[in-house]
Amino acid sequence: MTLTTLSDSDIETIGRGLVDRTLPRAEWTHTAHFAAALWLFKAPDIDPFVDMPGYIRAYNEASGTPNTDTEGYHETITLASLKATRHALETARPDASLSLVLIALLADGYSRTNWLLTYWTKDRLFSVEARRYWVPPDLAELPF
Repeated sequence: MTLTTLSDSDIETIGRGLVDRTLPRAEWTHTAHFAAALWLFKAPDIDPFVDMPGYIRAYNEASGTPNTDTEGYHETITLASLKATRHALETARPDASLSLVLIALLADGYSRTNWLLTYWTKDRLFSVEARRYWVPPDLAELPF
């Protein structure tokens, strides 16, 4: 799957693969994180802010990535990414496909894996505290 060919069906496959822990590890990319978040926001009976942390932790464990103070699940990155995803959905046309929302989100600068360093210093973002808990940005407020 490439960005230009990522369909709504592909996004659903990524979201379901995260939830049921069947997504191949090589496909759990930066873009896939946003794709899964988009799908979760549209899935019934799922609250991404409540449920995604558990899905990521379980997926990491199932795919051999430990959730520790230095790798695996990261609370601040996850919550900031969910906020960016929610904003993209809220500002998209109501009839926009998830594929188009994802393309717009990535085109807004979120395709860069270091986009969070606009808002957090590296030391703060990659601290144990930020990995475990939400830590507000120390460079600039998030734009959403």
